[in-house]
Amino acid sequence: MSKAIRIEKPGPPDVMHLEEINISDPQDDEVQLRQSVIGVNYLDIYLRSGLYPLPAPHIPGLEGVGIIEKTGKSVSEFKSGDRVAYGVPPFGAYAEIRNIPWHRLVMLPDEIDDETAGAMMMKGIAAEFLTHRVYEVKPGDTVLFHAAAGGVGLLACQWLQQIGARVIGTVGSNDKIAIARAHGCTDVINYNEEDFVEHVMEITQGKGVRVLYDGVGKATFLKSLECVGKLGLAVLFGNSSGIPEPLNLFDLKKGSIHITRPTITTFTETRDDILLSTNRLFNAVKAGQLKIKIHKVYPFADAAQAHHDLENRLTTGSCILRV
Repeated sequence: MSKAIRIEKPGPPDVMHLEEINISDPQDDEVQLRQSVIGVNYLDIYLRSGLYPLPAPHIPGLEGVGIIEKTGKSVSEFKSGDRVAYGVPPFGAYAEIRNIPWHRLVMLPDEIDDETAGAMMMKGIAAEFLTHRVYEVKPGDTVLFHAAAGGVGLLACQWLQQIGARVIGTVGSNDKIAIARAHGCTDVINYNEEDFVEHVMEITQGKGVRVLYDGVGKATFLKSLECVGKLGLAVLFGNSSGIPEPLNLFDLKKGSIHITRPTITTFTETRDDILLSTNRLFNAVKAGQLKIKIHKVYPFADAAQAHHDLENRLTTGSCILRV
């Protein structure tokens, strides 16, 4: 038996319930993992709310850390007692014990503790593919990153600074400005108090940015396209404020800009993809190039409160559940 948080139907945070579930032995290509830390991400909110529908009932989450207790018959890469982590599908992370295909896991370096790993796996993987593979940011590029004080934002902006980019970040409140500056942003704009398009164009002397990263969505995306320079790229990787209104492709002719909508599923499809991303992430953390900010550690049973705080923009950095 294991305790898990299940969702019977889409809705607000209180649709999540802590329940006892049966755990079968792992399949041949799976391991059974006893988890210590579970990461909370905005993607979990999309699943809970029904924005990204999953068959009910389901267990949300795709980021965790733990110790392997059992291995399937065909698993040779891991053994019982190994300390591992993941930040990729399949879903089902909100559980004390879970079975998961072995090839979705990676060994954790001794230098990275459980809470740090739980706070950085999915967000760090996202930051890696956004800054290295969706577009390979180059020294001297100017980029705009919305929600720069969020979990992905704090990691991506540090990485962008390490690369040598000029990072313009936006935040939703003045108390997040200093945090964004301390994690890689050269310029920070409160998009609830300032016209961020006007400010970005002033900073770039009318040229616009090479890349726009937008995880906010409806409240910012269409307006943000005005910030993208000639032949630039607009990256919509999330929609915390809702799905953007439909776009008229004819509007892209000004500047001949490109748009992409990357997903973690696509960029972690193969084991090689996962290892590429996590090796870069682990090396950057061990070298001190990326600092992991944990906003709060919640007891496992308080997952609904963690969702409430994240959804209401009350957090900076990462939220994690301690099992």
